[in-house]
Amino acid sequence: MAMYTIEINETFNVPRKKVFALFADHQRFGKMLGAPVKRIKDSDQADPNGLGSVRKIGIGPLSLEETVLNFEPDTLIEYAITSMSPIKNHLGRIRFSETPDGQTQLNYTITFEDIVPFSGKVVSVALEQGLRRGIKRVPKLA
Repeated sequence: MAMYTIEINETFNVPRKKVFALFADHQRFGKMLGAPVKRIKDSDQADPNGLGSVRKIGIGPLSLEETVLNFEPDTLIEYAITSMSPIKNHLGRIRFSETPDGQTQLNYTITFEDIVPFSGKVVSVALEQGLRRGIKRVPKLA
């Protein structure tokens, strides 16, 4: 099976804390993407959206679940698809840092393998387009 990587780097004139809060909050993340997202399991940490929390993205049989694997406030969110999916070995990594002039630098990387040969390309293109469209909304939503 083929391995796919999506990498998005963006800079925002919005404080890092606010950008992180947008990506960390499952419901607000869904609004940014324009997709239904619901937290279905709370983290046992201080932030209910943190380490171990699970979100459901989509509706009914067209949904999947993602579990937060690493959560460092204002710095890093890592998650993986943990339900049935047309892809495997999925890892999403969102890093937040500050530029020397105080802007927020976002590095969003997703890696995965396809299950059905050549389906990964279709998934990769659709996923990247959706993410890029949503990320353009960050300054308004953060």
